[in-house]
Amino acid sequence: MNLAIIFAGGSGTRMGSDIPKQFLQLVDRPVLAHTLGIFQSHPEIDGIYLVVHRDWEAEARKIAADYGITKLRGIAFGGASAQESIYNGLCYAAERESPDAVVLLHDGARPYLTPQVIADNIAAVRRYGNAVTYTPCFETLVLSRDGQKVDGIPARRESYSAQAPQSFILKDILGIHAKIRQRPEGYEDMVDQATICFTLGIPVHLVQGCRGNVKVTTPEDLVTLAALLEWRARHG
Repeated sequence: MNLAIIFAGGSGTRMGSDIPKQFLQLVDRPVLAHTLGIFQSHPEIDGIYLVVHRDWEAEARKIAADYGITKLRGIAFGGASAQESIYNGLCYAAERESPDAVVLLHDGARPYLTPQVIADNIAAVRRYGNAVTYTPCFETLVLSRDGQKVDGIPARRESYSAQAPQSFILKDILGIHAKIRQRPEGYEDMVDQATICFTLGIPVHLVQGCRGNVKVTTPEDLVTLAALLEWRARHG
């Protein structure tokens, strides 16, 4: 059993919009519709769970109905933080699915993902136990504690950008969250599953992603993604 758990609870603050970014229009449909459609059409994905803010549940269900997302198995509600929302989604799925299911955790605001990346994530989880999608960094990364001066520069050949999906066995990632939640600081500074695993000393397997797998964060991202979707439509 392979499941996609898609998180669409962002507020869109950095977009400067009253509408959460995942519900903004991108070319011919909302961003979230593009994202859901990728997993709906993938032959290895058996079911989809969605995590949204409670106020946007009706709109999410409408999008699923309008765009034929028949694999949607349920909608959970977000929490006080991104990781709380992910935990809520995992718990919701765990009540309904096998603990041995492969779960691909993906951002609803990442609407450009290739079928091959999904297949590679599933294969890696079955072989290694987990998978984090990445792309090599083509620019120099700098580390700075105060945003004013450079404190370090990691070698570019060793620098990668973590993306989504980030994929696990359902019971394993729930156990990982249980451990991190026991810390006094909880989810503080835990920006994604890769960070949580690294913090707990859990080895993570990398799966190469695609450069177009952009997360909608700013208005410029919508322009970039519109161009990518147009190119894909023309060239397949």
